[in-house]
Amino acid sequence: MRRLTVLGPGRAEWREAPAPRTREASDVLVRPIASAVCDLDRHLVREAPLEPPYALGHEAVGEVVEVGDAVGRLKPGDRVVIPCHVSCGECEECARSMPGACGAVPPFSAYGTPTGRSWGGLFDELVRVPWGERSLVPVPPGVDAVRAAACSDNLVDAYRAVSPTLSGDRDASVLIVGGTPTFGLLTVLVCKALGGTAVHYVDRDAHSVERATALGAAATLIDSYAEPIPGRHDLTVDASAHPRGLRRALISTRPGGTCVSRSVFLSDPPLPYLEIYSSGVTFVTGPPHITPFAPEVLRLIDSETLDPTPLISGPHHYDEAPEVLLDPPAGKPVFVGDRR
Repeated sequence: MRRLTVLGPGRAEWREAPAPRTREASDVLVRPIASAVCDLDRHLVREAPLEPPYALGHEAVGEVVEVGDAVGRLKPGDRVVIPCHVSCGECEECARSMPGACGAVPPFSAYGTPTGRSWGGLFDELVRVPWGERSLVPVPPGVDAVRAAACSDNLVDAYRAVSPTLSGDRDASVLIVGGTPTFGLLTVLVCKALGGTAVHYVDRDAHSVERATALGAAATLIDSYAEPIPGRHDLTVDASAHPRGLRRALISTRPGGTCVSRSVFLSDPPLPYLEIYSSGVTFVTGPPHITPFAPEVLRLIDSETLDPTPLISGPHHYDEAPEVLLDPPAGKPVFVGDRR
């Protein structure tokens, strides 16, 4: 089968790889039919910070091809969201709705990176999903695979970042510190879908500020993350992937408020500890936990309460993936193709 493979900084191409087979009775084989590019994927291709070669991709909707003997709920032909993480669905962490920290696999076990073993990537023509019945999330019949592809990671993670606050108070003041190509904007989109009335967005990129404004946020262009931002906010979301962006989010949180960081740092960023200590900020971070929360996001898409289409680039054809990833357009590229 073909596998989209990172070979080094700025080098990604299709390579041949052995097609996976079911190994355990709980395995499910899935054929990705719509694969999305996460903001992290851009970094993994551009910088190749992990030891290459490695398979790419951890956001996709797929079609079930084969199920193990112990699988009863899923059948060939079903469309499913493939969570970015690999999880058993039964361990203590999975039982606490934290499958991204599953205790049955090595830490950071996910598709599309070599961390926590190699599990392949969600651009692969065929993917083995261990414990598939407890991990995969069925896609409602009326939901287009292209719109649902980001539910493997970014879109559900954006929902998790803001829904605990907005479900209790739609008027809560939310500040999103942007900087990544799409995650901050997806968070704006989710805030508005959940009825948020006070959604603020800051970014150093003028185009992102324009898009955030079009999505309904009060958006401000800043020169640097050191620039003072008026007011304190009930909830701040760090979507900058920059240590100073994280600092800006933390010190912009009101006393007793919550700061959620979804940035991925490969080294420890400095924290303004005394400032957040003095104001009692709750700091939340951690890997995505997709399986328990994707059904609600899919329901929002199905009801047309949430529509990620304004932030989708494409769809492009899978054959174009290496070229598109080397010079990605604005928005979240999604790839499709005839894989039947």
